[in-house]
Amino acid sequence: MTDSLTTITRVSVSSASTLTVQFSDGATGEVDLSALIARATPMTAPLSDPSFFARVFLEQGAPTWPNGFDLAPWAIYEDLKRAGRLHQPGRSA
Repeated sequence: MTDSLTTITRVSVSSASTLTVQFSDGATGEVDLSALIARATPMTAPLSDPSFFARVFLEQGAPTWPNGFDLAPWAIYEDLKRAGRLHQPGRSA
């Protein structure tokens, strides 16, 4: 299990539903949020607009959008790790 202090230090938009993230330990990965966006809840529906999705920013190490929706960085880390999509520094992919 990852330390709950794991944060995201960099976030960028890779596509209309994907973020590239770098964690405080140097690990990186791409997070596909298409399934989450497809749920179309009141908080996730705005993310289906690419211009809104692109407004992601970091707040206390968590990807956040202007409507207050955010993602837990430690959950993203564990999901990427479990899926074999977490790239650790110094390790080949």
